[in-house]
Amino acid sequence: MYDVFQTDRLIDLWLSEDIGYCDLTAQVMIEAEETGAFYMNARETLIVSGIEIAARVFKRYDPTLEVIVRVKDGDKVEAGAVLLDVSGNARSVLTAERTALNIVQRMSGIANETAKYVAAVAGSTARLIDTRKTTPGLRMLEKHAVACGGGLNHRLGLDNGVMIKDNHIAVCGSIAKAVERARRQLPVLTKLEVECDRIEQVKEALAAGVDVIMLDNMPLDAMIESVKLVGGRVKVEASGGINLSTIGAISKTGVDYISTSKLNQAAVCVDIGLDEAE
Repeated sequence: MYDVFQTDRLIDLWLSEDIGYCDLTAQVMIEAEETGAFYMNARETLIVSGIEIAARVFKRYDPTLEVIVRVKDGDKVEAGAVLLDVSGNARSVLTAERTALNIVQRMSGIANETAKYVAAVAGSTARLIDTRKTTPGLRMLEKHAVACGGGLNHRLGLDNGVMIKDNHIAVCGSIAKAVERARRQLPVLTKLEVECDRIEQVKEALAAGVDVIMLDNMPLDAMIESVKLVGGRVKVEASGGINLSTIGAISKTGVDYISTSKLNQAAVCVDIGLDEAE
C-alpha cells in the first residue's frame, strides 16, 4: 500500500543521513572490486514487514547488487529464517546494510506488536485500527506494517476523513453546530466521525446524524451504555487508554473498532541480522 516513488525519496534521505560523504570504514578496509554474498536472517520469531523496502535500499544504493527476497510481508517466520540474499560489490552491501536493517527491524516490530493486539481481541466483533500518532516521515510505512500484523488503518492523513474532536466542538459551540458546518462542504462519500467523552455527547452526535462515534477515554460501563444507545445505527470506535491489559475487556463492550497508538509507539524493533554466506 506504500508508494514506491515516495519510498525511494525516503531511502535517499536515509542513505544520505547514514553515509555522509562516504563509508570510511568500507573505503579503507575493502578493495573497490571485492565481492561478497550475504543473507539477512531473523534472530527471533517475528512477522515480516518492510522486506521489499530493505531490498530496495540495497538496489537504490547500488543497482548492480543482486537481491533475492525469500519471504513476503505478513509472513510469520521463526528464528533462523532467511529473509533475503544480497550479493555483489562488498563495499556497497556493507555500506547499505544498516539502513536496510533499520527499516525492516522497525516495521517488523510494529507488525509484531499489532499481532499481539489482534490476538487480544480475538473472539470479539471488534476490529483493531491504528492512529495518526506515527513517526514523522514514516507514516505510510508504519501503517503498512500495522496491516502486515493484521490491523486496519484509520485515516492515512487529515485529508482522508472528517473527525470532529473536542477542540473543534469548542470552537463551533456544540456537536450539532460542528456537524452542521462540516456537512455543508463534506464530499459526498466522505465519512464524518465525532469524538465523545460522555453519554450526553453520544446522544447529541446521534441526533446530528454522524457516521462514526468515537468513545474517548470512557470507562467500561459508559462504553456499554453508549453501544446500547447507538443500537447499531452507526459505527462505534473506542479510543484512549488502550493497551494490552485493557483491550480485551473493551473488545467485549460491543464497539466496532478499537484504535490505539501503542501499535507504533510501544513497538520494539525486532532482531534481524546480516551475515556473510558460507
